[in-house]
Parts: sequence; structure tokens; C-alpha cells
Amino acid sequence: MIKKLRLKFIAASMLSLALVLLVILGGINAMSYRKTVSDADTILSILASNQGMFPQRMPPAEDGFSQKDSPANNAMDDGPFRKRGFSDETPYESRFFSVLLDEAGQVLSADTGKIAAVDGATATEYAQKVWNSGKSSGFWKDYRFIRSAEAGGVRVIFLDCGRSLSSFRAVLLASVSVSLLGLLAVLVLLVLFSRRIVTPVAESYEKQRRFITDAGHEIKTPLTIIGADADLLELESGESEWLSDIKRQITRLTGLTNDLIYLSRMDEERPQLQRIEFPLSDVVEEVVQSFQGPAKAQQKELRIDIQPLLSFTGDEKAIRQLVSILLDNAVKYSPEGGAISVRLEKEGRSLKLTVSNATVQSMERDQLNRLFDRFYRMDQSRSSSTGGYGLGMSIAQSIVAVHRGKIRADSPAENLLTVVVTLPQQ
Repeated sequence: MIKKLRLKFIAASMLSLALVLLVILGGINAMSYRKTVSDADTILSILASNQGMFPQRMPPAEDGFSQKDSPANNAMDDGPFRKRGFSDETPYESRFFSVLLDEAGQVLSADTGKIAAVDGATATEYAQKVWNSGKSSGFWKDYRFIRSAEAGGVRVIFLDCGRSLSSFRAVLLASVSVSLLGLLAVLVLLVLFSRRIVTPVAESYEKQRRFITDAGHEIKTPLTIIGADADLLELESGESEWLSDIKRQITRLTGLTNDLIYLSRMDEERPQLQRIEFPLSDVVEEVVQSFQGPAKAQQKELRIDIQPLLSFTGDEKAIRQLVSILLDNAVKYSPEGGAISVRLEKEGRSLKLTVSNATVQSMERDQLNRLFDRFYRMDQSRSSSTGGYGLGMSIAQSIVAVHRGKIRADSPAENLLTVVVTLPQQ
């Protein structure tokens, strides 16, 4: 249990850290990519509005005004570049080319004067592929493109975003690498320090388990003596209502003590089980047959559907107790005249045991979740009549857990409880 708690703590911490890093670094890289695309689209829109070229800068004034004070420079300050967050150097830093096509997609002209890495044939090939794709904008390799309608046809303009995309990829790779290294470092630290973190819990749990075991063994001795004295009193004075009640309560306390000790033993990290291969079909059938009498006495129908010749490797005594607990629970809490069904079958590489019974009331989700809690009983009003004390399903869960199986409770229909046990075959 402590080992599982430690693993859950490490897993929860790592998952939380991974989600935080994913949100932070994912958001940063997403914004960086969006900024790259936005800047490229802005430049392409300027090119599209000027037939694939940047607007020409007005010449400096020659009438005594300095270039700084010239109307042309002032117009440029308010022009398409500075208004959109770019400098006057943007036309000289950008690498682009364009291809003009007619309405049928035939190339009319190609302008590659502003780029050295692409010739006319390559530009024509890219433009025709973009035309065939039907997209109005997007990426073609490391080039951002846009389709713009002109009087003479359709112009496809490509902007070289290789440098920006290369920087984005480098930052993305660096952030992922640093994140993975950070996660690995945190994992190492958690493995080293998680033992110290759960040590107080482990010590408290061990003290509790030891107390239950020691107290249980100590209680057994006075119970045995009281039982023996009650038998002697019965021999001397004969049977009486009071002696019968004493013996009944001694039996009840003895059963409770044995169950607590058994649960404590099953909660150990490595409980000692006698694992042997045995015929599970025969064991389940034998246990079910022992409940036929009590079921008939309460006018309850017990149905059996057991696949023959199924074997299982485990602790036969524990598995018998598991089946007995499930059937005892079904018989106790099913209404008079209700139906109880037991089904054993092979499902893939596992063995599936299903015990279903009718219930007096419909099962709520919180009841199903608490069914395996210690000292929890489905019907508190019937606790005195059934004689249980809410440890049976906890013991069943522990038996299934040490056999590396799974147990769950479900209510597939109103007033119906189904407990499903899955045991992996070794």
C-alpha cells in the first residue's frame, strides 16, 4: 500500500509538472508561430496590393528641406510599414517572388528578381501546385503564399519565411529539450525524496497494522477463556438465554477479530500466499452449492452458470473465501424471493466471476463507490439481522488485489447489484 502511495505521489507530481510546462511552453511557442505567420501575411498583403512589389519610397526633397522634414519622408513614416510595426528596411530584408497566372491556371509571367534561391522554373512549379491545391493562402515548404486577383489574372506571391521558421524550430526544439531534461531531473529528485515524504505515513500505517495484529491476538485469549467458562456454566446450570447470548457474542467477536487480523495480513507489501494450480470451476461450484440451502430457506433463487474445466494458479483457500464472501453478501442483502446469479467464464487471458443479486432499493453511485470501504454496510437498518460488520467486501478486494486482479461493483439495472471479479491467468 505504501509503495502504491509513493508511486501515485510521483505520478501525480510528474503529471502536474508536465501539464504546467505544456501550457507555458506550448503557449509561448504557439504565440511565436502565430507572430511569424501574422508578420508574413501582413507583408504579403502589402505585396498583393502592389502587384507583387513593395510600394516605392518617394525621392528626397530638393527645395531646401532636409530629408527628415520632407513630405515624402513624413508620408513614409505614416506609410504601410510603420503603421503595421515594420521598419523602412523591411523591403530590403524580405525575399519573395510571384507568378501571374490566367483564369485557366496557365503561367503568364514569373518575377524572381527579389530572391536568389528560386529560378523561374521552380517558381512556376510552385505556383501551379498552389493553384491545383485550391488554397488561397498557406505554406508551401518554407514559403508563405497568398493568391491575389488582378486585372490580368491571378497572382500567387511567395514570401521566404525560412529564417523565421528556422528560428521558431530552434526555439521549439530547445524548449522541448529543456523541458524533458527538467522533467527527468524532477523525476530523479522525486524518487530520491518521495521516500522521506511518505515515511511518516508509512510509519503510522505500520503502527496501525501492528496494533490491529497484536490486539487481535491478545483479544483471542480472553475470548477463548470466556467461551470455555460459558461452556462450563452451561454444563453445571443447563442452557439459558443469557449463556446463549454470551456464546453468540463471543462467536461474533471472534469472527470480527479474525477478519481484522486477516485484513492486516493481506495489507502487507508481500503477503505470503500458497499459490498452486487448482480447478477454479469445481471450487466455485462447491461454494455455490453450500449456499443453496440458505437461499432456499429464504425463498431466493440461486442460478449457476459455470464454464467447466477452468483452472487458476493462486491461493485456493483465499479464492474460496472470496467466492463465499460474495455469495454471503448476495444472500444477505437480496430481498425475499429475489434472484441471485453466479457466472464464471473465461474472457481473453483472464477469468471472470460475476455475482448478481436483486436489492431492496436502487443502488446510488456513492453507495457503489463505498461498497469496498471497511465497516460499510449497504443497508444499515438490517445490520442486526444480517449479523455482518462491513469487512467482507474489503477482504474480497484485498484477496483480488494480491492475485493481481480487479473487482468492481455496478448496478446495470434498477434494484440490481453486480460484482465483477477479473483474475488474470498466470
